[in-house]
Formats: sequence, C-alpha cells, structure tokens
Amino acid sequence: MKAGFLQSVLKEMRAGFLLSSLLLSLFHSSFGLNEDGFNETKGARDVRVGVVLAMDSVVGRVSNSCIAMAIEDFYNEHPNFNTRLTISWRDSGGDVIKAASASVDLMKHEKVQAIIGPQTSGEAEFLANLGDKSQVPVLSFSATSPSLCLSSYAPYFVRGAVNDAAQAKPIAALLKAYGWKQAVAICEDSKFKSDFFPHLRDALEEIGSRLQYKSILPTFASEELIGQELYKLMTMQTRVFIVHMSSPLASQLFQQAQEIGMMSKDYAWIISDELASLLSSMDPSAIASMQGVLAVKTYIPKSQRLANFITRWKHFYSAENTTEFKVPDLNVFGLRAYDMTWVLALAVQKSGTAALPFQKQSTEEEIGNFTDLSNLGISPSGPSILRAILGTTFKGLAWDIRFINGELKASTFQVINIVKEGIRVIGFWSPVSGLSPVAERTQENKKKDYTANMADLRPVTWPGETAVVPKGWVIPTNSKKLRIGVPIKRRYQEFVKVERDPATGRLQVTGFSIDVFVAVMEVLPYSLPYEFLPFADSEGKSAGSYNDMINQVVQGKYDAVVGDITIFASRSNQVDFTPPYTSAGVSMIVPLQKEKRSKSWAFLEPLTWELWVITTCLFFFMAFVFWVLEHRINENFRGPPIEQLGNALYFSFSSPVFAHRDTTNGNMGRFVLIMWLFVVLILTSSYTANVASILTVEQLQPTVVDIETLINNGDFIGYQNNSCVEGLLVRSGFLKSKLMPYDTPNEYAEALSRGSSNGGVAAIFDEVPTYNYLCLLILLSIPWWDQFLEQGASVS
Repeated sequence: MKAGFLQSVLKEMRAGFLLSSLLLSLFHSSFGLNEDGFNETKGARDVRVGVVLAMDSVVGRVSNSCIAMAIEDFYNEHPNFNTRLTISWRDSGGDVIKAASASVDLMKHEKVQAIIGPQTSGEAEFLANLGDKSQVPVLSFSATSPSLCLSSYAPYFVRGAVNDAAQAKPIAALLKAYGWKQAVAICEDSKFKSDFFPHLRDALEEIGSRLQYKSILPTFASEELIGQELYKLMTMQTRVFIVHMSSPLASQLFQQAQEIGMMSKDYAWIISDELASLLSSMDPSAIASMQGVLAVKTYIPKSQRLANFITRWKHFYSAENTTEFKVPDLNVFGLRAYDMTWVLALAVQKSGTAALPFQKQSTEEEIGNFTDLSNLGISPSGPSILRAILGTTFKGLAWDIRFINGELKASTFQVINIVKEGIRVIGFWSPVSGLSPVAERTQENKKKDYTANMADLRPVTWPGETAVVPKGWVIPTNSKKLRIGVPIKRRYQEFVKVERDPATGRLQVTGFSIDVFVAVMEVLPYSLPYEFLPFADSEGKSAGSYNDMINQVVQGKYDAVVGDITIFASRSNQVDFTPPYTSAGVSMIVPLQKEKRSKSWAFLEPLTWELWVITTCLFFFMAFVFWVLEHRINENFRGPPIEQLGNALYFSFSSPVFAHRDTTNGNMGRFVLIMWLFVVLILTSSYTANVASILTVEQLQPTVVDIETLINNGDFIGYQNNSCVEGLLVRSGFLKSKLMPYDTPNEYAEALSRGSSNGGVAAIFDEVPTYNYLCLLILLSIPWWDQFLEQGASVS
C-alpha cells in the first residue's frame, strides 16, 4: 500500500483513537496490568495482542466470543505457562480504513506483538503490509482470497483459514459428475472475489468444461440491476451457475432469481464455501428461495470435544449478547478464530516473548517526518513469534493445525443440498478420493482412485423440486442460429435433398449427409441452434459449384456447409473440415465387353496343359503300379506282354468311371485303388465345375483398365456436373473439351451405352460415395440399371 495513502488515512482517523485509548485504560485497570506489561495478580508476563473485528456482523460477534473462550480455555489447561495473552479489542466496522486505523493505533499506542484478524480480505491486504513494516504477525482466520498469498512479499501475514482456490476442484468435480460442460460465474465486484475464478477456470479445463461467462454485480447492487443481469443470463443457453459472493448480496440474487423463474426445472446452482458456511445466518426468505441449490462447504468432523464446546459456546454467547433473540449457529470462522488464538498463545510461550518496547525504524525505512507511520517502530519480538507460529502444530477443535507456506491447507469438503427440510449432505470431496458418499472410509473400503461420478453422490433435489438432473443447457431465447449452407442437387438427392412444402412453404432438408449432421448435433452436451440455407439463386436452382458454396463460408455468408463435399488440400487451405464420415476418392465407371471365344474346345480349358500332362502320366503310372502288385497273384494281369499292358491300362483308366469284373486280389492293391479313386474324384469334381461355368457364364471384361488408355485414345469422358471431379480430370491430363458433364444415373447409363464414338463417353469418373450408391442400385435391382447391365458395364 502506498505510504502517501496510509498517511492521509491515518490523519483522518487520528481523532478516533481517543476513545480507543480510554477503553484501553479501562481494560488495563480491570486486569491489573502495570506499565511493563506484567500481570501483578497472576505473576505471568502479559503479551499484548490486538484483535480487529467487524462487531456489527455475525462473523465478528461469533469470532469475538470464540477468541474470549479460547483465552480462558487455554490458560485453564496450561496454568503453569509464564506468558499470557492480553487482548486489546478494536471494531473495524467492516471498513478497510477503520481497520487500518485501528491496527495503527494498536501498534503505536498498545505496542501489540501480534494481531488476530482482520475479518475481510480487503482489510487483510492492508494490514499484511502494515504488519510486515513493523514486523508484527497478522493472523487472519477469515480472509480467504487467493490473492492474499503474501508469504513472498508480506511474510508476517499468516492465513489461519483455507485458501478459496482450494474449492475450485470440488466444484469442478460436481460439473464432471453431472456431465455439465459449461457454467456461468456470478460474483461480487471485488478483486478478492474475482481472484477465485482463474483457479476455477483452470480446474474446469482439466475436466473438459469451461466458464462461458462471468457476471459481476456491485456489492450494493439494486434489485433492478440484479434483475437486469439475471434476465441477460436467461437468454444464454447455459443453465449452470456458480455463485461466489457475500451473503447479503446472495440473498438479493436468489430472491430475484426465484421471482423471474430461474429457480425452476433445468436450472442448477452451486454456491461457494464462504456463502455455504453462513447459510444459518441468512434470512429465512432468502433460504426459501434457494431450494435445490448445491454448495461446497468446509467439512467439520464431529467429535465429543467439539459437541461440548458448542454447548458451552451457546451459553457464553447468550450471556455476552443479551439483545439477540436467537443464537446463531457456530460457523467455521468461529472455530478458526478459536484455533488461531491457541496457535498464538502457544507461539508466544514457545518464543519466550517479553513486553519489549518497539524499536525506532532506521532513517532509510522512514516514510516521512512527523507521521504516525514513521513512529510505528519495529517489534523486536516479531520474528521469533512468527517462527513459532509457523512451526506450531496441534489438534484443533475440528482439524489438525499445520501451516504450509503461511496458510492452512484444505483436506475435505462437504457437498450439501438446500431443501425445504434444511440442509442435506449428499457427499464429500477429498484431494485423494474425489467425490464420495461418506467422509471417512476404513482402510479396507478406501477408494483406490480419484473419481467424480454421479454414483459417488446421494440423490439431489434440484430447483423446481425435481429429481431429474438438469442437462445444463437449454435452447436460448435470443441466440443467433448457425447458418448451415446446403447444396441444391438434381442428382443423388439421397445425400442431400432440398424441397419446400407446397402447402406451407416450409423448407425441408433431408438425406444421408443431413442425417449424419443432425445425429452429431443431438449428441452434443449443449444446445447449438442452426438453420439450413440452400445454396440457390433467385429461381431456386444451384447458385454454383461446390467450390463456390465453400467460398460462402470464407466470405462469412454461411457459418458452415453440409453435404457430400470432398476434402481437398485447396479447400482445406480455406476452411476446416470435420473428419470424413464415408470413404473418399474417385472411381471410374466403364462399359464391359463380352469375350469372344469358340466353345468347341471349351472342355480343354478347365485344366492347363501342364495339368493335362501330369494327369495322363498319373494314369500310366497307376497302371504300372497295379500290374506290379497284381500280375503274380491275379490271373487278369497275366498272359502275353501286350495283353498284360492292355489290361493294366484298361484297369487304371476305367476303374474311376465304373465297376467291372476285373478286381484286385491283394490287400496292397486294394489300398492303392482306394487312394487312386480319391485323387480321381477330386480331379473330376474340379473339372466338371469349371466346364459348367465356362459353358454357362459369359466372360465379361472392362473395355478400359487405366486412364492412360483414355488419354491416348482421345475418348470423351463423363463426370458429375458441378463436382470437383472436373478439375481433377484436367489436372490428370484430360482435355477440357473431352469432358462431358452429367447429372443423373440415367444419363450415366445412356452415355456409356452409346460409347465415345457415338455421342456418348468411354468412361465416367465420380466420387466414391456416388460409386457406393450405384453399387446399392445394382444390389436393389433398379430397373434402369438392370437395362444398362444387359448392355454391359463395369465399376472400378
């Protein structure tokens, strides 16, 4: 904080110190303190400590009573300690300037060795710099802003509370559990509130979500201003709101939200830890308007010690605040104040602090002459007290107290649901386990992995008293629709078909490409309104090629285009494409020619001449084998040599065809005969099948097998009109004068049947999706395609 600003503030508040000095004198008299800070009645060294609280707030009054009880409890439990904290109280009134003035008064006149408080982050930032200048430790139990991580340049500020940034991950875990991809932040117009949202944004990005918008409301916003901002939020598609603000402003916000219908079905609200911790102190009408809200709240473990303390505290608070009709619930700030008082008492005893006078600052450190700041001096006990504070560890009322980098670290948060019956706990969050239905698990039941699923939480009653989980978005009331361009097609309308209802004039866009687009839009986790705009001229016909339609996206007339659009490098340089949802490429369709052949010698074609020679040799070989095995024991294989040869050959050739009177007598001969019959069976079956196919099926061959033949012959080539194929053919070497555009499959069939020399084409080039469609036509036996097949065609 600038020195000039401090000086002006202190000059303005100097008159207010007279009353504080008078109160201090009365306080000293009541405790019997001498000027050296020695308690004459107790025989212990008294160490003066300041407390700065906003006594007009619930947090201030609750914390004040907890600090008083902490002093009493601590010295009742440690009667032999030779130090004793002596409290000097100051009321900041919730104002930064008053808090700064009170702190300067405590340091200058009371010579306090430490300050407990202040209550807000704004006050804490001011006092942190002041404490660093005078080496007076400042312990705050309620300043939670992430921007107060001052250990590097304000080491004398100690945060006895949990940094607000710690609740970012629990809130992100809730969004992940319920599948919400976007959220709107609503915060108070204070840098100490806004500093939380960069941490929340990072936590949401880790789980794949994001903050769509941040709404900022002034601390003292009027109902009219709050209503205007809420109506603005209603026009957005996101229905998940994260609220981080003070309780008075939150009360107005939720009451206004209920009036305009934002606490109903489809809405989800999440409030932060500070607001959740003060729900019991809010007006009942405000709580009634918050039905269905989720909250992340610091978890306070139950124990017998804590239960006993709460009972004693209620009696103590009632006795000290007789004008209040209702005793508020003990909140987390009161418990932190109690623990920080114990921390300071232990640190003072450990450091052996005595009531030493402040040392005057050196000339280089002086800010100016004759100012209160220049006369503050430096506490000689400050460094030892600070080291003792940061090194203190003990079991507090509800948590283990241990400082890391000058602040307490969070362990577990509670997830609560505000319902008619009050507050209902639906789960817990910890850094190790994530979300869980119970706070503490036994070693056997501990979760092994971090999870954030809906199953980890108990059922929730959402706004509108419904059990249906909000999807997190709705179709906004005034959002701009995406302009989706679609081509006008005369052919292949199975991909994209644009027509208007004659009766209503309403545009109807259908087709495979449109179905894919609609299916993708339906699975998005948020609403994305769109409308189809035909790429047509004033007469309703196509306004150009696909390249022209893509240029409309470049020029900003369309936000996107949908259709059977091929991805090319030249197009990718202009626009972005989605991953392809069907095969890409270009196919060539050519006529078929019948193979002319003589059927007289068709019976020789099934086997190659090598196989014919091998088969013949096998017959002669088997004749020789049968003769060797049978001629000594079988009379049929005896006689003159020429007769034996004839009988052996006859037996080998005829045995596979029919059974005859000649038989084999030896077992070896019978075995060889069986094997021979099996081999011949395979040969005859294959031969018979091949002969049948040759005699019954026409052998069809394409007229062209490559594009070089087409280019060399100078044939006419067909392509789909207004498609990218034309440019591809020109780049492949075809003359543009040889290219013929066609629109429909019927025109394809007619052009191919005529041929290049008779006013038709030798081949047609088209994209693979169209090729797949033509194959489907073949399978479905479309009449016009059947007629074309009779003339012969090939798709390759």
